[in-house]
Amino acid sequence: MKPEIELHRVYDHAGVAPGRYRVLVDRLWPRGVRREDLAYDAWPKDLAPSPELRRWFGHRPERWAEFHERYAAELKGDAQRQGLSALLRDAGSRPIALLYGAKDPDHNHALVLRDALLRTARHSHSS
Repeated sequence: MKPEIELHRVYDHAGVAPGRYRVLVDRLWPRGVRREDLAYDAWPKDLAPSPELRRWFGHRPERWAEFHERYAAELKGDAQRQGLSALLRDAGSRPIALLYGAKDPDHNHALVLRDALLRTARHSHSS
């Protein structure tokens, strides 16, 4: 079964429907958000882009294609694959809401992470 995965900006997370497994997907805590104000179920920092890759990308749309490729490669590491599987297992049958801080909804790492989660779910059900 293909998991339902939504993307939400941390700053707009009040729009996340109840019953979602809420996952903060940034390596760093989002600026201007108090910890007690953000409802989340998991914060798997190791699934976020490496600090080097995050700094290189700098949220520059012209680097998006290469960032996407590099980050997808990072997510194929053993630890990351285990983390992806664990996240899916922990969510169970609940829909997943990936919470990210980036301003650009079309060029951010949550998009790449969603693809990796869907691929992981597909592979785990086919084996």
